[in-house]
Amino acid sequence: MYPPHTHPRASEILVVQEGTLYVGFVTSNPENKLFTKILNKGDVFVLPIGLIHFQFNMGKTNTVAFAVETIITMKAVRFLVASVFLALASSLASASDPSPLQDFCVGINDTKNGVFVNGKFCKDPKLATPNDFFFSGLNIPRNTENQFGSTVTPVNVAQIPGLNTLGISLARIDYAPYGLNPPNIHPRATGILVVQEGTLYVGFVTSNPENKLFTKVLNKGDVFVFPAGLIHFHFNIGKTKAVAITALSSQNPGTITIANAVFGSNPAINPDVLSKAFQLDQNVVKSLQKKF
Repeated sequence: MYPPHTHPRASEILVVQEGTLYVGFVTSNPENKLFTKILNKGDVFVLPIGLIHFQFNMGKTNTVAFAVETIITMKAVRFLVASVFLALASSLASASDPSPLQDFCVGINDTKNGVFVNGKFCKDPKLATPNDFFFSGLNIPRNTENQFGSTVTPVNVAQIPGLNTLGISLARIDYAPYGLNPPNIHPRATGILVVQEGTLYVGFVTSNPENKLFTKVLNKGDVFVFPAGLIHFHFNIGKTKAVAITALSSQNPGTITIANAVFGSNPAINPDVLSKAFQLDQNVVKSLQKKF
């Protein structure tokens, strides 16, 4: 099998040449929805940028597949359906939000009087108000009484509709003593974290094959950058609460909490896949799936 992993900088088109593959990917929080398909020779499947995905040979013979990624040269795939690949390449090659073509595009849910731009319908600019660009309450401490001892308060396009097309958002993170913001990915954004209170142990892990860990202990006023699409975490190593603000390079960066996506997907990933990927007994896998 090709175990669960992500490509932080590329979408992927998978083509099966021989055998049969069970493949799938898991969407971002909060849905963590699992999309799967059984592929036979000649079948093609698209795996969106930054999402956890896997491939598992469920047959009794060897299987061969090749993958095309949006960042790699297009020459290798000229024999594929050109229009499909070019459409994907043009729309997905950029890892950040598209640049806005106007001063702002306030997102609305009304489809009657709006124009669809970058995931939202836009309000008539003449009807925009200061409240479309405003959010109150980021200074208020949040409840951290949960299994991880941390709470994230997002401030993205869902909270501030004026962020639509602007390619930026932020969040407040509250940590109880020894609270954790568990390993996660932002598939569409780089993050820059500023500690406001307390002491945090933070880090990120680079892509295969190095999987190099970069860590730092941060105190009040310290700043740390998390590159787009890489697994990262924050851990309050102090005996008092901690607070941090993170800025993100997308209006809707998305969050994939690794454990939730892998062990808590809906529907659940086949335990055979996870057992082999993590070299765990199936009973351990099933127990973990029940927890998530």
